[in-house]
Amino acid sequence: MSEAKGVRSQESGVRIAMAILLGSGLVLAQDPRAILKEAQRRQSSTSQRYEGTLEVTGGENRVATKSWVYQRLGSFGNSKAILRFTAPAEVKGVGLLIVNHPDRASDQWMWRPAIGRDQRIAFQDRSTRFFGTDFSFEDLEERDADQYELKLLADEGAAWKIESRPRKSSQYAYSYFWVKKDNYTFQKIEAYNKSALVRVIDYKNYEQIKGIWTARLTEVHDVVRKSHTTLTYDKLEYNLPFKDDDFTVQALRRE
Repeated sequence: MSEAKGVRSQESGVRIAMAILLGSGLVLAQDPRAILKEAQRRQSSTSQRYEGTLEVTGGENRVATKSWVYQRLGSFGNSKAILRFTAPAEVKGVGLLIVNHPDRASDQWMWRPAIGRDQRIAFQDRSTRFFGTDFSFEDLEERDADQYELKLLADEGAAWKIESRPRKSSQYAYSYFWVKKDNYTFQKIEAYNKSALVRVIDYKNYEQIKGIWTARLTEVHDVVRKSHTTLTYDKLEYNLPFKDDDFTVQALRRE
């Protein structure tokens, strides 16, 4: 009799555990902030480095190719990054320092070796294109999930569609994020101003690098200009021994 009770007790415990797991999954699926935080957690690293090739396609399908090296240090939304062009010759050495903050827009400085000085990027210039690419200066920021008002708009089967409205100043009035269910990776972002769609970002060719699902290709479409930039990532590494001193205005000036 006691053995039967023990079996029933174990079965009950299993059912309770399964209910808790299923319930927590249901809560996660209904909570857009939890979804974005889980996506960020799975992509988190103490540091990152990659070599990027950018193909910018403009009017009449003219293609310009640029290359940069990107390095970052810190937690998501509270990090520092430097990117520096390595080609072609007319932009080689141009660099951008981005200092992300959890409670306000990032601070950014650009270094122009041709004139031998750095320039702080004014807030009103954040919506402009960064050196002929279809990234704006703001697009190069990191923003944590807590920096948005969020709403789950749809469960589309393979992905969740989430509406985000920035809590701090932005060129965008709102955006839509698509997050894949199987691995919590970002699939697509549509960014809108007050009246229309202005930019679409697609993340493609994911693969695991040191256990982190990583897009090896990003496509940015400027809807207004009818141009797009394809960024391909190469020699991508995580958790390198960078130091805070590697991400200062003084470091930006060093080529």
